[in-house]
Amino acid sequence: MKRLVLAGAALLLLAATASAATSSDPGVTSKAIVLGGTVPLSGEAAAFGSVGPGAKAYFAYVNAKGGINGRKIDYRFLDDSYDPARTVQLTRQLVEQDRVFAIFNSIGTNNNLAIRPYLNAQKVPQLFAGDGSDALAQPRTYPWTMGLLPSYRGEGAVYGRTLAKARPTAKIAVLFENTDLGKDMARGLSRAIAGKGPTIVASESYEYTASDVASQIANLKASGADTLMLFATPKFMIQGIVAAHKLGWKPQVVIASVSIEPGIMTIAKTNAPELTKGALSIAFLKNPNDPVWAKDPATALYRQILKKFAPSARPTDVYNWYGMTAAWTMVETLKQAGSKLTRAGLLTAAQSLNLMNNPFLLPGIVIRTSPTNYFPLANVYLYRYDNAQWVRASALQPAR
Repeated sequence: MKRLVLAGAALLLLAATASAATSSDPGVTSKAIVLGGTVPLSGEAAAFGSVGPGAKAYFAYVNAKGGINGRKIDYRFLDDSYDPARTVQLTRQLVEQDRVFAIFNSIGTNNNLAIRPYLNAQKVPQLFAGDGSDALAQPRTYPWTMGLLPSYRGEGAVYGRTLAKARPTAKIAVLFENTDLGKDMARGLSRAIAGKGPTIVASESYEYTASDVASQIANLKASGADTLMLFATPKFMIQGIVAAHKLGWKPQVVIASVSIEPGIMTIAKTNAPELTKGALSIAFLKNPNDPVWAKDPATALYRQILKKFAPSARPTDVYNWYGMTAAWTMVETLKQAGSKLTRAGLLTAAQSLNLMNNPFLLPGIVIRTSPTNYFPLANVYLYRYDNAQWVRASALQPAR
């Protein structure tokens, strides 16, 4: 009898040990990793929506090649219409009902800030968010949240340094979205030109829920500015270009990088070619529409993936390309986290990236993080639009 009791106890201990060894955080099984996020498939910023399908197509490609350590990625993205309140609702649904392992690739400054407190309280990784605001990159207070876009403040500084060198007498007018996206860019610009010659003579903000920015553009023109900064998302960038054209204003135009997708630029060019020609922006992604990259292996891979896994997607839509860039980064981070996946392990991996071979990024741009550096992309290039393509106009520029 004593032997039977001891044997039974041993079996129970073995079973408990085995159960502990195979237990994992929500969203991970021996065969799957469930990721979730929100993107604006509809609403004011629907142009950004294709980052979801682009990322999903890349994950499908990785799954077809065996996945990650035998696990397939199940990526679920929901339409939040770029409404932060809906982002919160859908993110809670993904965490509490879909039981996702991590939130990935959610789009929008206010949207990501709205879900950050909840995700950090739950210790759910919020990784490679579509945002570059200083407010989002707060590793001491919100360690579970990391963006992917270059610093918006750093982007503004690139424009400021460029103007200080090339046009030291520039009189600058700024149209900016009244979120950290626009305010950070304006702050970076202001600091970069301080005491260097260029001056900001007028600034006008708009709400992301606004219907039009024509009145703001009229006020900016009245300032006598010869340079117009459009720190705006696509809809309002186009409105700004159109309004300036109708007023007969011909300033040097600088466009926020979130709005330079070729299809968006075609609309702007069609309405005001005299303003788009020579416009400046920054870039960190290759452009699959640019003949420079026609024979690049990444372009071939991108088209192959879309054709097989997202046949209805437009290959010319660079937001699809950005989605793949983010997905590639997530895949490499999951690999670095190892086969025994936990949310804490994934966060540790995200905090120690040194990735030099993302095929979708421009040459020389590295993804590098640390526990105190939550801006993975430290460098960008300045580009100039010639009404056909964005053409590189500088060496690597610091943008952190």
